Amino acid sequence: MQLDLIIFDCDGVLVDSEVISCRAHAEVLSRHGYPINAEQVFRRFLGRSTRQANLEIEAELGRSLPDDYHAQLQDELFRAFEADLEAVPHIARALDAIAQPVCVASSGSQQRMRVSLGRAGLYDRFAPNIFSASQVAKGKPAPDLFLFAAAQMKVPPGRCLVIEDSIAGIAGALAAGMTVLGFHGGSHCRPGYAEELRAAGTHITFGDMRQLPALIAQIEQNQRLVAGFSAL
Repeated sequence: MQLDLIIFDCDGVLVDSEVISCRAHAEVLSRHGYPINAEQVFRRFLGRSTRQANLEIEAELGRSLPDDYHAQLQDELFRAFEADLEAVPHIARALDAIAQPVCVASSGSQQRMRVSLGRAGLYDRFAPNIFSASQVAKGKPAPDLFLFAAAQMKVPPGRCLVIEDSIAGIAGALAAGMTVLGFHGGSHCRPGYAEELRAAGTHITFGDMRQLPALIAQIEQNQRLVAGFSAL
């Protein structure tokens, strides 16, 4: 067996955006009567779509968020991205060394990824193979987005490897029947975060993108060994 597709999450895996994003969400939500800090946003909503988060928040508030809430959040977020966003260290070097096709499967919107990946100089490396939770019925932790990405790339789920930094993303990838690596090299990852990712079900975690090409080769070798034993 071999891996025929590498699926990357975007925020926290390709771009070091999670701290920026959580801060922006906390500021805008607090302005609209839902007091929350960046750490709480991180704990509750990391890896999940804004659509899902908004439904929970509105249920707790007992009212809808303003019609222009999304526009306000987007303006706040994009200003912060333009000022502070950077690519995850060494991601370009890792992509240069990966032979398999790659794509993105993110809870973020297409517009958000155009801004963030563009700012980091990564958009053209993935376009047009950039998939958003807005394209499926259910976002992470459901498997829908990963299955959609695999179908668009015409690769069976069992031949896909997912790179994720969130518990919701790991759950979705595993539910899709894919192999998943947990990345804990973003600035939002606190001490002990690797253990949290392993507890979510991923068997291998790593904190430096320079490790990724070798990990891909190791997984392929392990799968060949398992296939060989099964054939005996």
